[in-house]
Amino acid sequence: MSEATIKDEKILEVEELRTYFPVKKGIFSKHIGDIKAVDGLNFFVRKGETLGLVGESGCGKSTTGRSILQLIRPTSGSVKLEGTELTTLDGEELRSFRRRMQMVFQDPYSSFNPRMSVADIVSEPMMIHGLYKGAERDERVTYLLESVGLNPFYAKRFPHEFSGGQRQRIGIARALASEPDLIICDEPVAALDVSIQAQVINLLEDLQLEFGLTLIFIAHDLAVVRHISDRVAVMYLGHMVELATSEELYKNPKHAYTKALLSAIPIPDPVIEKTRTRIVLEGDVPSPFNPPEGCIFASRNPSKQHATTGKLDFIEISKDHWVSNCPGCIE
Repeated sequence: MSEATIKDEKILEVEELRTYFPVKKGIFSKHIGDIKAVDGLNFFVRKGETLGLVGESGCGKSTTGRSILQLIRPTSGSVKLEGTELTTLDGEELRSFRRRMQMVFQDPYSSFNPRMSVADIVSEPMMIHGLYKGAERDERVTYLLESVGLNPFYAKRFPHEFSGGQRQRIGIARALASEPDLIICDEPVAALDVSIQAQVINLLEDLQLEFGLTLIFIAHDLAVVRHISDRVAVMYLGHMVELATSEELYKNPKHAYTKALLSAIPIPDPVIEKTRTRIVLEGDVPSPFNPPEGCIFASRNPSKQHATTGKLDFIEISKDHWVSNCPGCIE
């Protein structure tokens, strides 16, 4: 199969995805409302590509990733992996699909059992899914550790003996152990030094080619996302406000929020940095408990005429370039 054919094949389709967290009050736990962490997402991911998911802290990026994997059950909507609806699966059926979807967490140490050795951590997914046995499993652990740039000698050590960058490599090796098709990387470099960030990003790109992976890369650092992503989706208050190819989004952003995020990226040229205009957003992000009607960005872009009622559509303004259609946010 050619690379072009792979890029056109959809591996993941998300439609009207909503994940709400109930808010209760009083001794009888009366339901008084919901935190709308993810509120009506529509997007797809092509096989073999990397989709970057960016936005401010609290916009719903991580909840989206966990909802796709069914680690958090969505309130409503559809999540399909190669045509199979995941939201209706349970028990052994869901477990069999979990083998094909894995996650790399922001803080791998908190997701490790500190009493398990590296060999046990990496081999655990193989044991759960019945992959490899005995010496063959040990050989697979060795291969995975070498693939992520770690000496197999470290297999008998424990998580506390490693640096942050090494722990993240162990987390990546564990994600690869079940031979997945899709890996969701939840801010995997946010807690690392800049030099280590570059190493991990380059490692993910190499592994994607070697293992034929599809990646969803969640981050708040747009410079990092630009380097690794084929397409980039921008989230705000549980909604997706813009989605385009990486090149198109960075060169021709349409939504006012996207432009503000891009203006905050530092440029390593003091002359250019001194002359460019920084877009500073005023006000606070509205509460996801009581989000505004119509345009969710209206309170932070007050000089424009925004849609104040109804649900905004996510429209395609050019090939593969989608944007929330509020007239006050699109220029």
